[in-house]
Amino acid sequence: MKRILFSLLLLGSLLLTSCGSEIPIEYLDVSPDKNTYTKTILENEIKCIHVEHIALTGEHHLEDQSQNGFKYIYLFVKGNGTVNAANKDYDIVPETILLPNAAPSITVHTTVKDTLHYLKISSQLTDQDLKDLEEFPAENTQQVYYAKFTDCKSYTEPIKSPNTVSRTILPNQYIPRIAMGTVQTTGPDQVGAHEHPMLEQLFLGLSDNNCTVYADDAQVDFPEYSVLHIPLGSSHSVSVEQDELMYYVWMDFFRDKKGEEWLKTHNQDEDEE
Repeated sequence: MKRILFSLLLLGSLLLTSCGSEIPIEYLDVSPDKNTYTKTILENEIKCIHVEHIALTGEHHLEDQSQNGFKYIYLFVKGNGTVNAANKDYDIVPETILLPNAAPSITVHTTVKDTLHYLKISSQLTDQDLKDLEEFPAENTQQVYYAKFTDCKSYTEPIKSPNTVSRTILPNQYIPRIAMGTVQTTGPDQVGAHEHPMLEQLFLGLSDNNCTVYADDAQVDFPEYSVLHIPLGSSHSVSVEQDELMYYVWMDFFRDKKGEEWLKTHNQDEDEE
């Protein structure tokens, strides 16, 4: 009887370990003839964070209203269009980020005969987040934040090779406990194994990305236009093979303000200071 009980406990432990090491991933449908639609991505993976993939055809426009207690991030990854926010038009091309901030609503338009694909990330603010927002620079929270990824400041990091181009597309102090950036390199190359139990992290594969993500004993192919969740606290890394491209967005969702100390490992390029 004891032997049977031990075997059952061992099996249960192995199953829990296996489930815990999985890397959740979803693939965005970016077909050129895709109709207008909204789909939730990796639902309930990260507390207080909601991610949607939105496809918008040229025959439609979409108005988004802000809700009290939330902040929003728009990552435009495919297609062209414009966004009207705070009575100003912003040109949208692939790999553009926009935060409405104090704008009560935005209107998204797609170029005629095109389909615009983007992620809308909604962050539900805690009581502490609301207090922290009051301490942020006014221009960070009141004005619309808009940038093309390639125009953002670059940085280096010990876990990445000198061939890697990394950019901060959303610094912290715009939305409490959130920062984002891109990683780009051609193989053979890798992002070295590291852990950060103080934050949750999503990856978004950009155009032509084709690499492999590892987390503890698990691994998953990471193609363009896919979104994955790095298991919390796992030892994870990324590799790319000869002549293939590694190109993705990392999204850091810190568990508390103290965890943002992790960003000090990012060394801003001196010529961009």
